[in-house]
Amino acid sequence: MTVDPIHQFEIKRFVDLLNVSGVQFSFTNAAVFMFGIVAIVFLFLTYATRGRTLVPGRAQSVAEMSYEFIAKMVRDSAGSQGMVFFPFVFTLFTFVLVANVVGLIPYTFTVTAHLVVTAALALLVIGTVIVYGFFKHGTHFLHLFVPSGVPGFLLPFLVVIEVVSFLSRPISLSLRLFANMLAGHIALKVFAFFVVGLASAGVVGWFGATLPFFMIVALTALELLVAVLQAYVFAVLTSIYLNDAIHPGH
Repeated sequence: MTVDPIHQFEIKRFVDLLNVSGVQFSFTNAAVFMFGIVAIVFLFLTYATRGRTLVPGRAQSVAEMSYEFIAKMVRDSAGSQGMVFFPFVFTLFTFVLVANVVGLIPYTFTVTAHLVVTAALALLVIGTVIVYGFFKHGTHFLHLFVPSGVPGFLLPFLVVIEVVSFLSRPISLSLRLFANMLAGHIALKVFAFFVVGLASAGVVGWFGATLPFFMIVALTALELLVAVLQAYVFAVLTSIYLNDAIHPGH
């Protein structure tokens, strides 16, 4: 039996849309799942808030707790002024969370295990920081890279460090989510092949497959925790970065 844990991440073209200067634009399985994830979030929130009552039901409770959780996160990270970005952060959090959890279901597709997706989300965050920072503060936004109270001879070095640190944010933001989801799914696939391979060897193999089977159960629970934590970390870092656009001074 050939073990190919990478096959689950293969992009498959469903419909070719157009070709521009040799660049093919297609509707792929990744696009299908991303549309599906957006639809799941939209339908759930619509259902949960369709008949808001003083004593909420389960769906409404989940929606309200999610709202308060992200709202508190944004206020703690960026202050009350940061609430202007609440819809943005809430959308990113729910998209990443649902994408991570859906990817744990067998025979589905994990869009956040693709660097192009996580990089696009990270660039969207940093782009929002830059655009809003200059729109709100003009050139004063550049004070973000100039620490206060620093001796003049150290200032050029620290400015370079601050600029490099800022430019590395989208890299770390995208790689963290991508690497965690990719590694976990590869580990699950490898152990699943162990179970199938050993179980096909007969009675002795069934006993041998017990350990990797329990490892799959443990890894699935761990991956569910990682899926939630990575969505949380992505949202927290987004809020912290947006704080720099709102309060650019050191």
